[in-house]
Amino acid sequence: MGLFLSVFYHLEIVPLIVFTIVCYFICFVIIQIRVERFIYRRVKNIYDDLKLLESANFTKESITTDMGTLTQEIDKYARNKKLEIETLKVREEYRKEFLGNVSHELKTPLFTVQGYILTLLDGGLNDPKVLEKYLGRANKGVERLIYIVKDLDMITKLEVGDLSLNIEKFDIIDLVKNVFELFEMKASKKEITLTFDRHYETPVYVNADQERIQQILSNLIVNSIKYGSERGTTEISIENLIKNKVIVRVTDNGEGIEAENIPRLFERFYRVDKSGSRKEGGSGLGLAIVKHIIEAHDERIYVESEYNVGSEFSFTLEKSK
Repeated sequence: MGLFLSVFYHLEIVPLIVFTIVCYFICFVIIQIRVERFIYRRVKNIYDDLKLLESANFTKESITTDMGTLTQEIDKYARNKKLEIETLKVREEYRKEFLGNVSHELKTPLFTVQGYILTLLDGGLNDPKVLEKYLGRANKGVERLIYIVKDLDMITKLEVGDLSLNIEKFDIIDLVKNVFELFEMKASKKEITLTFDRHYETPVYVNADQERIQQILSNLIVNSIKYGSERGTTEISIENLIKNKVIVRVTDNGEGIEAENIPRLFERFYRVDKSGSRKEGGSGLGLAIVKHIIEAHDERIYVESEYNVGSEFSFTLEKSK
């Protein structure tokens, strides 16, 4: 345009240069806007077609015309969506496994109770001995169902943060002694000794929910008895960890845990020995509840184990001043 005007209208050089520059920038802006809109439409179509991003989230804003940047953005969205899909698949598998475990755990006692009741209805009611025996067994099945439901209710409350803690100062040594007394008879059946690692002359005060900590100790000690070796030992030690923390260790010389099973120990319904553990009873939720209670106290739980040697579960607590 500038060349055309200079030839036919003999414009001076300064107005000609100004006109040329202005014309260039106007053309550049028009072309830039059109290119941006063209790229926007094409990129939006890609998002819509691949369903990588909902069109409602893709607002019409000024976007770059740099194809390298656009490619990086698309690649980032694709990776994020792929990660979301993989996460959903893992959750779906976990949900299926969880529902299968719940079904199995509830099915066994339900069928047991049903079998005893049907036997009584088929004529067992007329025999007082059979009646008493089967009603007692049915009652045990119902108690197991109640035990599982209570554990499920507790772990649900722990996971959603709906279970309040009653933090108080108490002596952890006395609490351990009380738990030893509760399971002394159970341990004596396998000739397992419940003991401290040493004699504690002075109390060790901690700040925690005493009832929940007793539940943790009970679960860990019961497990040590359940999987412990006959004439073995379950030992508890309380040590200073740092200035305001103590660590409680529960150690046994039982059958131990294979390394591949340790990462999944605290999953709901996960069992190392699928057959043996069911003979011993339990809901399969104990260690999951233990982990959630410890985390509700903002503390940590650890496990170390060697197969055919023994296991050690330890957790931290806040020391009281």
